[in-house]
Amino acid sequence: MNYQILKNIIFAELQRFENLSEEDWSYKISPEKWSKKEILGHLCDSALTNIRRFVITQYKENDNIVYDQDFWVKAQNYQNVPTSDIINLWKFLNLQIVHTVENIPDEALKRTCDTTKTIPQKFTLEYIIHDYIDHLQYHLKAI
Repeated sequence: MNYQILKNIIFAELQRFENLSEEDWSYKISPEKWSKKEILGHLCDSALTNIRRFVITQYKENDNIVYDQDFWVKAQNYQNVPTSDIINLWKFLNLQIVHTVENIPDEALKRTCDTTKTIPQKFTLEYIIHDYIDHLQYHLKAI
């Protein structure tokens, strides 16, 4: 698989992020909605969770690796972290994802992982990788 698309997303978004002011990053439509800063923090959390999935699934079939996004964002208080720190964390986590997925052997892409909180459901590693990129693009549109 070619993950050049993910590299392209990373560097295009980093350029776009430079045009956003601190006010843009911190603004919240309402107290229960995430700011752009918190959305990017959520994407860091997602990257952390998915790095774990991408590695563990190669040696442990159908492990249950879930992610409670609201809890993670709240627990890490991204709203009060310097934006540049969140941007750098996002950049390096995603570059690590590129490196990790480029090194997954083709035969491991068919191994499965359960990412659900309730009813167990198996997803192939290949599906999870593509879903990660789709999820990333979805949230980047909100920034």
